[in-house]
Amino acid sequence: MVFLYMTPFNTEKNIIAHNKLAWDQQALSQSDWSKPVSSATIAEAKKGNWQIHLTKKAVPESWLPKNIQGKDILCLASAGGQQAPVLAAAGANVTVFDISEKQLDQDRFVAQRNQLTMTTIQGDMSDLSAFAADSFDYIIHPISNLYVSHLDPVWQGCARLLRMGGCLLSSFYNPIVFVFEKNKELEEQGLLRPINQLPYSDIKNLTQEAIDKKVNNQEALIFGHTLTSQIDGQLKAGLLLASLYEDEHPSPRFLIEKFVNTMIATKTIKLR
Repeated sequence: MVFLYMTPFNTEKNIIAHNKLAWDQQALSQSDWSKPVSSATIAEAKKGNWQIHLTKKAVPESWLPKNIQGKDILCLASAGGQQAPVLAAAGANVTVFDISEKQLDQDRFVAQRNQLTMTTIQGDMSDLSAFAADSFDYIIHPISNLYVSHLDPVWQGCARLLRMGGCLLSSFYNPIVFVFEKNKELEEQGLLRPINQLPYSDIKNLTQEAIDKKVNNQEALIFGHTLTSQIDGQLKAGLLLASLYEDEHPSPRFLIEKFVNTMIATKTIKLR
């Protein structure tokens, strides 16, 4: 299957439409982020033995306690049959909101297979108007906002949806990974060449040929946001930074990852 567009990716709508199709394909091909958890994992979660991930390591209990019975949790742009079913099995009231219907199908598969109750809704993370204010105790938002060009609507939407004292647990790339040219020949020589100014955008920084190649390979178009957008954006939305940690990417691919942890996870809280 080849994606063909008659117009360039010059609007957010075009980008979102492409990334939706790209993630549908990821789900169909059972990529690492589209493999549903096992029935054994769900059985353990029902006993209280569970964990989820924002980065390679498990989310600390100080961020998300084991007892989440009856808590209302939104898994934002994190479908794929992984975090949401575990949280539902642990006793939470879980809603999954994701751009890809095929990714949501993975959560529906686990819910049906293991008799779990979850709500799945297709939509864009930049528009959370489908939900009422003060609806959730936790929002889980792992490694996904690189697929939208502007973060303020995401953070503002999350702040609106959280109840007082509610927590947003998110993760994202250290933007340093977007600075360097992705050149296997150079990396094999131990060399890194900085060529991109932050914030990064496939649309802005890649040649048209490279964009066409990504499109025809059914790869999502990405954006490398600054730390100001990622962290200060949450604070400006009205959330308080409670904790932060750095970690490895679950599947490191780039030379820079040998020298610095490229994933950042944040816990922010709504206190007003």
